[in-house]
Formats: sequence, C-alpha cells, structure tokens
Amino acid sequence: MTTENKKTSLSFEVFPPKKDEEFENIFPFLKELAKLNPDFISCTYGAGGSRAGKTIEIASFIQKELGINAIAHITCVGFTKTDLEKNCEALKAAGVGHVLALRGDRPQHMTDEQFNSREFFYATDLVRHLKEHTTLQISGACYPEKHFEAPSLETDLKHLKEKVDAGVTSLVTQMFFDNDCFYRFMEKVRDIGITVPVHAGIMPITTAKQIGTTVSLSGSSVPKELADLIANYGENREDMRKAGIDYAVQQIRGLKEHGVDGIHIYSMNRLKTTTEICELI
Repeated sequence: MTTENKKTSLSFEVFPPKKDEEFENIFPFLKELAKLNPDFISCTYGAGGSRAGKTIEIASFIQKELGINAIAHITCVGFTKTDLEKNCEALKAAGVGHVLALRGDRPQHMTDEQFNSREFFYATDLVRHLKEHTTLQISGACYPEKHFEAPSLETDLKHLKEKVDAGVTSLVTQMFFDNDCFYRFMEKVRDIGITVPVHAGIMPITTAKQIGTTVSLSGSSVPKELADLIANYGENREDMRKAGIDYAVQQIRGLKEHGVDGIHIYSMNRLKTTTEICELI
C-alpha cells in the first residue's frame, strides 16, 4: 500500500535522566526537540516507580510549556490500584490526559513474591481499570515479531485485540529493524479487525554496544544487513553513528512509502542523532 497524500505522524520517546543532577538538562533538550514539530512526545516510566514523579513533571512540561501532546508511560509492575489512583490524579493536575499503558519490565529489586502478587498482571488489566475509573486517553504497545514471552504471534495478536477492545485508541510498536516484519504484522493486525493507528517504533543503532543491551532486551531480531553494518563499522564510533542513522532513515522512508500511520523515534535523549534523522526524512 502506498499513499501519496496521507500524513505520517512523527513522534519521539524520551526518558527521565537517572541522576538528579542531570534532570534539569532534560528541559532545554525538550525545547530543541520541539523545534522538530512532533505530533506527540512520550515519556517513559522509571523501573519500579523510582521516577514516577519525574515522568509526570516532564510530560507536564511537554504538554503545557511546549504545547505538544504528551503521553506518560504507566506500568503494571509499577503500580498498585491505590498508587495508580494517586498517579492519575497527579497527571490530571499536571494537565496530562494521555497515557501509554504497559506491563513493564520487572525491576531488579522486586522479589518473586512482589512480582507474582502485583494487582495488574497484564497491560489489558491496566487498560480496563483506567477505562473504568478515569477519563484518560489510552495508548498501548505491540510487537511486530511477537512479545518474547508469547507462545506464538497468533496468541499475541489475540491478546492485542483484547487490549484494543478494552479501550486503547492507538498503538506504538516495539523497535524493529526489518520493515517486511512490520508489513506482515500490519496485514494480520488489520485482518483481525484492529483499526486504530499503529506508530512504527524506530531505534537508531549508532553504537555496536546497543545490539548487546537495548536490542537483546527487546527481543527484536537483527537482519543480516544491520549485522553486516555493525561488523563493518562497529569499531569506528563516528562511522558507526553515520551508518546507523542512514539505516534508520532508509527504514523510515520505506515505511512512509507504505503509508504507515506514524513514525515513533526512540530518541534515547540524543538530540543530534534525532535531529539529523528528521532532517534527512
């Protein structure tokens, strides 16, 4: 499917800096990011809730100071029902009306007992609760190559349909590096009656180290073209950066030609890389 006139939305993901002394740096960074005219900016939720207040502060700045739609991440592992209620009240007071509901990764400090007794087991449980008790707009995540814990893509898609039916109004994909995977996924998504917009998650791979950390955690496969690129340029920092940006740009151009609903760039709080990609697309 190619669509000449369809506007592809552009959005970014940012995260609260882990160190308090670095936190103030996020605001000038966001002001620069705003110059790229994104349709929305999402802000991640710190593992185990350590940065929950920071997420709200950042989302509020995006929404109120920059006038850009903000989406605050919330996770099953981070909240009891009581905590969630407080968080939603704080979001409302901060002028943020849109959340991305996720199961979330288990924090390292969380015991088996805590993890297994959590009040929200799956993102769908969280979505249903939010829909029943708040007026928040709710987005969700999806996995073009299936969630790494799902027994099959078909099972994963069935759960995705349940999540959308529960009240999700748009989806953001996990990072992927093979557009054909995304196109096949989208065919199946539309075939089972999911009609909400799907934003394609793009992670620029600018260092060889990312493959061993971020990518392996995501469960995304690495196609030969990207593996070769890392093998050829991985030892040279600047060459690898340029090659990684070029790879992301080619991915985005292909997706736009196929009429994708939106491009969601995992910015990793890197202004230079994100700006260069946007200029090239």
